[in-house]
Amino acid sequence: MYFVDSMSDLFHEVIPDSYLEEVFSVMRRAPQHTFQVLTKQAERMVFKFMKSHDAPKNLWLGVTVENRPHGLLRIPLLRQVDAHLRFLSVEPLLEDLGNFDLAGIHWVIVGGESGPSGRKMEPKWVLRVKSQCDRAKVPFFFKQWGTWGPDGMKRSKKANGRVLNGHTWDDMS
Repeated sequence: MYFVDSMSDLFHEVIPDSYLEEVFSVMRRAPQHTFQVLTKQAERMVFKFMKSHDAPKNLWLGVTVENRPHGLLRIPLLRQVDAHLRFLSVEPLLEDLGNFDLAGIHWVIVGGESGPSGRKMEPKWVLRVKSQCDRAKVPFFFKQWGTWGPDGMKRSKKANGRVLNGHTWDDMS
């Protein structure tokens, strides 16, 4: 499994379509591998590129859902793409997302923000997403707490770990 452009955005406006076409060509020529692509540029992905390009069968497409005003708007856009697997990266989870529709979504990843200026993530926000995933029968993966632990203490991401309510949640394994 390969996470394509894990530290950037393949659908960023400065990336030419010709480059995207090359990347998708490589994916098609390597069906033995699974490729994950995550974007915040859902509009470009859906309306400008995927509108005229088919998603390879070995491609998992996802959008970042960090908050209500920006992230939740990306979910219905992602549903418009005919991809083998559509996922949400709810990372960093910056606020309570409330109730949202998981129809057509195949996987949800949740995690806190890391780094020196990482913002706190509340356990109840994570549990609300987990509960919605359970009701919708969508696999849930809790990636990590980030800079702030569930106890409200600031420490390294590694020290805060991945435990949520006594469990490490990874429904995809």
